[in-house]
Amino acid sequence: MVTGKAAAAAYEWLYQEFTDGVGDTWLCACFVQDVPPDEALRRINVVAGSPLEGEGFGVAAYRARGGTVLIEYGWGAIVYDSARLLSEGSAAAAVRVTIKGADFKFHENGDLVTTFSLYSYCHREGTEPDRLEADVTDLGLHVGGDEAGFVDNPTAAALALADRATGVRFSSAAYTRTALIGSTEHLYPYV
Repeated sequence: MVTGKAAAAAYEWLYQEFTDGVGDTWLCACFVQDVPPDEALRRINVVAGSPLEGEGFGVAAYRARGGTVLIEYGWGAIVYDSARLLSEGSAAAAVRVTIKGADFKFHENGDLVTTFSLYSYCHREGTEPDRLEADVTDLGLHVGGDEAGFVDNPTAAALALADRATGVRFSSAAYTRTALIGSTEHLYPYV
């Protein structure tokens, strides 16, 4: 269900928060519709309040308008890979951007609706791979390489797409509030 019209500029702050001084981004986020933070963590086997041991890998669950936004601290992409579980009875859109690649996926009720690389939309997959196409195009993500209007860095636009797909609105003010945080040290690929 596509709702609202978030713009890429609305998520530039989040992109910048997870981008270092040389332009490398490490961001793994999932927008989960109508699921509270404690339930979102439970669905992915993360215990709120569990200590961040070792490398400090974990997940922060933020209350957002319309649901929860999960942000992962670590390199495992557990939040991205768990979008199907998070979408049970709901919807979840996940964005993963690292130096190795940039991807988006959208699930509803456990079903993969669409997934694609932010740099090769033409290779999308899922049960309804074209469902978000109007928003993808509007946000400049409709990538074929040399298309007019193609955004140089699609991270903020992909986050806006997650917002539009789920109806979950995440603001910098919500990010500064206390989140539920739990360790992912016990989950693959950390174990």
